[in-house]
Amino acid sequence: MNININSYYSTRKNVFERIQDASTATKLLMSLMMACITGIMAQIIIPLPWTPVPITAQTFAVLCSGLFLGKKYGCLSQILYIVLGVAFIPWFGGMTGGLDIFLGSTFGFFIGFVIASYFVGMITEKYAASRSFRKMAITIGIANFALIYIPGLAGLALFMSMQGTPVGIVELLMMGLVPFIAGDIVKILGAASVSKVFLPKD
Repeated sequence: MNININSYYSTRKNVFERIQDASTATKLLMSLMMACITGIMAQIIIPLPWTPVPITAQTFAVLCSGLFLGKKYGCLSQILYIVLGVAFIPWFGGMTGGLDIFLGSTFGFFIGFVIASYFVGMITEKYAASRSFRKMAITIGIANFALIYIPGLAGLALFMSMQGTPVGIVELLMMGLVPFIAGDIVKILGAASVSKVFLPKD
């Protein structure tokens, strides 16, 4: 049993180090793959009738991009997701794409994806002890509820104002935060579990 556990720990560490020490070309390819995963997860969507912001699963991919690829290439994966979605790939929520979608109601959330991925990657790279379930849940919780939602809500408020229907704080929170909390907690715990299982702690 101890041999199996030690083998698991050794394999986990070797895989993590191989990813970290991979060539630039390999890391760019992994960033593109994570952008694709983000695009696929964005198609798991639940529209809400009272808000232009739908529930999607893509946040899970955003958070995991920082865990696996680190701050630089995790962040790059989300930039690629945005740039390619604006340019020609319809992989934003609901198989949409283009500049008008990027600059729409979820503009701030897109920006938050880049920031959150960088933050999670930075903590994961710099502090091995942060890769435990509890500490990573806290880190990812901060990334999700602060670094994604602050720019996300600001962008939503600006969008609504430009549409001629400005909203107050309470209405804004009901449109862009409250309906998503339960699902986000599940995604945070899921990403923290991924960290616990797949990332070395030393």
